[in-house]
Order: sequence, then structure tokens, then C-alpha cells
Amino acid sequence: MAAENIFAEILDRVRRASDALVTAGDLPAGIDQSRVTVEPPRDPTHGDMATNAAMVLAKDAGKKPRELAAAIAAKLGADPLVDKVEVAGPGFINLTLKPVAWLDALRTAVRRGGRYGESDIGRNAPVNVEYVSANPTGPMHIGHCRGAVFGDALANLLAFTGFEVAREYYVNDAGAQVDVLARSAFLRYREALGQEIGDIPEGLYPGDYLKPVGVALAAQYGDTLCGQPEPLWLPVVRAKAVAMMMALIREDLAALGIDHEVFFSERSLHEPRNGGPSRIAETIAFLESKGLLYRGTLPPPKGKVMEDWEPRELLLFRATEFGDDVDRPVLKSDGSPAYITPDIAYHRDKFERGFANMIDVLGADHAGYVKRLNAAVQAVSDGKATLDVKVCQLVRFLREGQPAKMSKRAGELVTVRQVVDEVGSDAVRFMMLFRKNDAVLDFDLAKVIEQSRDNPVFYVQYGHARGKSVFRNARTVFPDLPEEIASLTDVADLGQLTDAAELGLVRRIALYPRVVESASLAHEPHRIAFYLFDLASDFHALWTLGNATPHLRFIIQDDRQRTVARLVLVQGVVAVLASGLALLGVGAPDEMR
Repeated sequence: MAAENIFAEILDRVRRASDALVTAGDLPAGIDQSRVTVEPPRDPTHGDMATNAAMVLAKDAGKKPRELAAAIAAKLGADPLVDKVEVAGPGFINLTLKPVAWLDALRTAVRRGGRYGESDIGRNAPVNVEYVSANPTGPMHIGHCRGAVFGDALANLLAFTGFEVAREYYVNDAGAQVDVLARSAFLRYREALGQEIGDIPEGLYPGDYLKPVGVALAAQYGDTLCGQPEPLWLPVVRAKAVAMMMALIREDLAALGIDHEVFFSERSLHEPRNGGPSRIAETIAFLESKGLLYRGTLPPPKGKVMEDWEPRELLLFRATEFGDDVDRPVLKSDGSPAYITPDIAYHRDKFERGFANMIDVLGADHAGYVKRLNAAVQAVSDGKATLDVKVCQLVRFLREGQPAKMSKRAGELVTVRQVVDEVGSDAVRFMMLFRKNDAVLDFDLAKVIEQSRDNPVFYVQYGHARGKSVFRNARTVFPDLPEEIASLTDVADLGQLTDAAELGLVRRIALYPRVVESASLAHEPHRIAFYLFDLASDFHALWTLGNATPHLRFIIQDDRQRTVARLVLVQGVVAVLASGLALLGVGAPDEMR
């Protein structure tokens, strides 16, 4: 068997067994098998795989689940890859495969190398992944880091599984915060001209990172801006400050190995397009044409005393028709766009660019936006598009268990660059993914540089380096070994791998394509990090076992045949660790120093 995903292969065989029952008249023709799955059992003692086929087909077949399970099990028992089949509980079918099935999967993994686990489940469908989208008001702080890493790893994962991915950054360069940025930069401009500015006023950005903006403005404009009223100098300073902040942010992203293909300006949504109305105006007109806008008043916000509430008639979007909690205003009482309106226009623009599949990666403070954004996408796409909003929870930075104290050069913020400079990009990226995105993450700066099992990124990278060291040591014993260990699959007798620990490691390797596929479909890259840790743990455990039990060592000096088989096993580990780390954007070192 040469199938790359052994679980998909066995699922196909289960379906063929059901098809045989259809042919025999024991199942009705055209029975829906789409809900049939094959998965690892929760209890490993129950076998290698379990299928729910009888459970989900029984009702349509008019049979009892256990009765149908017995019929399917009888067909599967005759399969040359199946060693044992059992019906369990209310109708689950547990399968134990013959070792050859797993060894063939190992051979495939080694031959495929870095492409093992790659698939076409995406069928080249365009998907837009929008992530980071930090306000361009300063360097990236660590609150943005988790979403940045998550979005980038997810984009890698989707591309690896056959989606056509666009990596997008939404530049929040409209609104009050960039005007505050401009006023803060103007102070630094005056400072660069030699003027005394005193303490930075409350409400402005105090960080030293704006000093270069001031210097650049002084070099470009001299003192000509000083005599101008704010309405004249503000747009000039704002444009320069935003451009320099975005350059700073791009440098911070580059330090994490992140490169976006599209930077979309929020301000462009407000500007006339091709001499006509703005995208925002077009979107409001579109919603109105669909009958999705009306004039009305909203109930008071939660916590407001009714006497303090002054209801005003507003232009409202019928968001509740699409699952939102309340209808949303699209215009403020002064006629300017409401907070959500640019978001509606932006997602309509995405849809018009060909993205019916959108993913937004947002920070913890945006959890309340999920329903309203989904409502917006449904409305502007006539229900033809989907949006998955992934919220990344907070990161608590610690040092040996205590809140971390960093320098305050950027004001009170801990910046991405500070953390990357201290512990490295690999540690930051892996640890940001070593917990589900919707759970709070503790990041201990002391722990992530430890060389111990308690440091997951070290433990996984060490697994790759240890595998490479096995090859170097093997060549001192067998100097004629090929440079490419993967080529040994043509001559290796993998039947030499008979120990339970060896076969357990083979099974773990064979699980990788299924993990990749499920992580991609669920938009959960943390599953890759978890899997890599488990794979590395199994590999290190086998290494330790070999130290205590010499006949299980990877290199047996007087047994070339067994050594070659074990080198292929190690190559499987190395290849999968390198592949998974690449998906996470983490390096796979050949040596650890």
C-alpha cells in the first residue's frame, strides 16, 4: 500500500466494505457515507483505528448498529491489511492493522520527505487570511505577536493542504488613533528642531520610537510646518508617521519570519474610487438596495440607566437577520461612518476580490465582534461567503514565574523585537502555538531558553538534531552509507522493526498526514505543535530505551541490516519534524549548541 494518509486509505476500505453490502442487497443503494469516519481510538488497547460506519449508517439501512457492524466487520476481516477486527459497544468497529501497513506508511513518509502530509484538500480554493492588523501607532507590542504567529502558521498550513492563500494586513490608518499619532509625532518634530517640548501630554504616545519620525520631518520640511494651523500640518505629519510606523512594523514582522502579500489601507475605504463614491458609500448603497437598512433607534447599552439614555434615530443595518445580537448603526448621528461600517465595506471588498473563504485573526479585545462580522459577510455576499474569526487570547509574559519587566524605551509596552532579541524567533513562534488560540498563554522567558524537556521548542528541535547525529555516528561505523538516508528505503528490510516502541514510533509518523489535514480544516495550527512534541517524546524515549537495552540501539555495529532499517525509521522522524516545524515557521537545526 502506497497511500500517504493511512487513515484515508482505511476509510476508503471501510466504504468499499459498505459498498459490497449494497451490492449484496444488505444496504440500500445510494446510502450516504459522508459521515463515516476512521480515527485513532481513545483507548490504544482497542486497536489502531476505529470506525463509526455502522453507527451512522444503521438508521438509513433499517438495521441495528451492532448487526450492521458485524456485517461490515466480516468484510473488513478479509482485507489483507487488517490483522484483527472487533465490534465494540453500541456498534463501533475497532481495527488492528498488520505491521506491513504501518511499515509501508513509514516508507512513504521517508520517500516523500518534506512533502509528506501535503494534500490537495483545498482544491486551490482562494482563502484570505487577515492577521496582525495592529494600529500603525508604534512598534508591534507583544499583544500583537500571538495573532501574527498564529495567522502566519495557519496560512502555511492552508497552503500546504492545497488552498490558494492570500496573507493580508489591514492597516488601521483612519480614525482618531492615527490623529493622536500625528500630534505625538509633531511634538517630536518640534523637539528635533531644538524646541523645548517638556513632558509628553496625557493622551499622546510617549515612546522614543517617534523621535526618528520627528527627525525625518525636520529634515524634509525644516521649520515650515511650525507656523501652519493643525488642519494643514496634521495630514502631512500623519502620512509620514504612518509610513514610518508601518516600516517599523514590517521590520518587526520580518524578525518573526512573517511577510504579508497585501497591505490594505482602511483610509482607502473612505476615499472616492475612480472618481466615484467611496467603498463605504457603495457598501451602504448596496445594503440599502437589499432592504437591509432602516431608520430606527437602539435600546440603551447594558448598564445604562434609562434616564441617562437619549435615543437617537440612526441608519441601522439589520444584523439580527444574520445572527447578530442587535442591529448595528452604519452612520453616526453626524452622518459619518459608524465603527463597524468600514469593516462591512472591507469584507465586501474581499468578496469582490474573489474570496468566498475568509479568516480573520483578532485579539482578545475583539471577541465581541465575531457575530457582527459574520453578519456583515453574510449580508454583503448574499450568503455565498464564509468567515471564520479566530480570537487569540492574552499572553502573560513571565520570568521564572514572575511578571516580566522589560525596558520602557517604547513607553510601557513590551515589544515583539525585545522578546525576539532575548529568546529568538523560534522560541517565540513555537510557544505562541503551543496552546490553543482561545486559551490564555503563559510565556516564561526563562523557561523557553532552558535545554530540558520542560521547554517544548528545545525538546522538539533537539529531536531533529539528535536524529541528524544518529546519521553522523552511523557513518563512522558504516562509511559507505549514502549521503541521502532516504535512499535506503529501496534496500531496507523494514521487517527488522519489530519492537513495540519502534512500531509505536512508526504509527506516530503515519499519523502526521491526518493531523495536518484535520489542523487545516479546523484552522488550528496548535495541533501541529502538539503532535511534534509527542513525536519528539516518542523518539527520545526510544533513544533512552536503547541506552538501557543495547539491542534496541539505532546503530548495531555487527548488524548492518537492522541498522539500516532503524536509520530509515530515524529518517522518518527527522523528515516529519522538519516538515512540521516548517509549517510553524520554526527552524530545524542539525545540531544544538
